[in-house]
Amino acid sequence: MILLENRKARQEYEFLESYLAGIVLDGPEVKSLRNKSGSFTGSYIKVLGNELYLLNAQITPYAFADNHDYDPKRTRKLLLKRREIDTLVEATSQKGLSLIPLQFELVGKNIKLRFALARGKKQYERRAELRKKAIERDIQREMKSKVRIR
Repeated sequence: MILLENRKARQEYEFLESYLAGIVLDGPEVKSLRNKSGSFTGSYIKVLGNELYLLNAQITPYAFADNHDYDPKRTRKLLLKRREIDTLVEATSQKGLSLIPLQFELVGKNIKLRFALARGKKQYERRAELRKKAIERDIQREMKSKVRIR
């Protein structure tokens, strides 16, 4: 079950490979995510000392918890196997590739982060994709109207 999704990432990036990782969260953060409150705006994944961390992902404070010293954009550690981390470190060392968070998922009773190894799209690629979607939408509209006439 998807709890929170980064919709803008699909427009701006071309995904090469997708991964699912555990994430270190506090109790109130888990409850807040189960209420589907948070944002991926400006968030990214960075390699720090052979570990992966999620930076700038905002998880709104849980209303019924003690939030006097809570930072909603704190750095959160991702939990992956060493082999996966090594391949991701090697892949991100190439120019133009980065790790982009896609969504928080509820897997069983655990919350996991789905992220992707991605390459940024150029402006002309984004425009071409929007043009293609508009053409497909027009074709579907025409087909629907022709079916109604008969």
